[in-house]
Amino acid sequence: MDWRDHGILLSTRRHGETAAIIEVFTEGHGRHAGVVRGGTSRKIAPILQPGAQLDVTWRARLEEHIGTFQVEPLRSRAAAAFSGRLALAGLNSVAALLSFALPEREPHPGIYRQTEQLMDLLGQDEIWPLAYLRWELALLEELGFGLDLSRCAVTGATEGLVHVSPKSGRAVTAEGAGEWAGRMLPLPPCLRGEGTAPDEEVAAGLKTTGYFLQHRVAPALGNRPLPEARARFLDLFTRRL
Repeated sequence: MDWRDHGILLSTRRHGETAAIIEVFTEGHGRHAGVVRGGTSRKIAPILQPGAQLDVTWRARLEEHIGTFQVEPLRSRAAAAFSGRLALAGLNSVAALLSFALPEREPHPGIYRQTEQLMDLLGQDEIWPLAYLRWELALLEELGFGLDLSRCAVTGATEGLVHVSPKSGRAVTAEGAGEWAGRMLPLPPCLRGEGTAPDEEVAAGLKTTGYFLQHRVAPALGNRPLPEARARFLDLFTRRL
């Protein structure tokens, strides 16, 4: 069994004395792990940095085996990832959420392409948080928990949408929310792709996407806690508000 694809390195860990086990998110084969022989060597280890874009060839005697990877670098994102604490925390959050939420060896080409675009913006701290928010929205959609922000779930109105129902994931107006407004989640304009998206709005949007990651995605995956990497990124981001 063998295949060749390109993908984003999510994680690496030592395996034995000289090898490494890596996890790569590929366009055609999804999230996939494999052994890299000599992965801790001076030649290969610098290539195996999270976020790196790799050309990978996977081989195994049987499909269910972990198999081995041969890797070739396409481009490194190390300089961008280590340009600041926010960039590194953001990279770690993306990698951790993909490993947490996506089943192994199942292609998700749509979220793969959006992840690649997001990774290419690393280090651009003025625009990256908004791109990351849109990525979380896309991830929820990919997992079957997409939000419907097109019209009010109560009145049907398409204007004045200021809340998201935690129960249905649908937009709600102030009028539609009524006495339940205090239990609603925020719907800042940037969550609908509108306005200038100041950091305060992005943070509010991340509160909403975080709710559905925690209360919809996590229970569907066996009630595992969300990766701490997301909380660390959110903490760093909100400190600059």
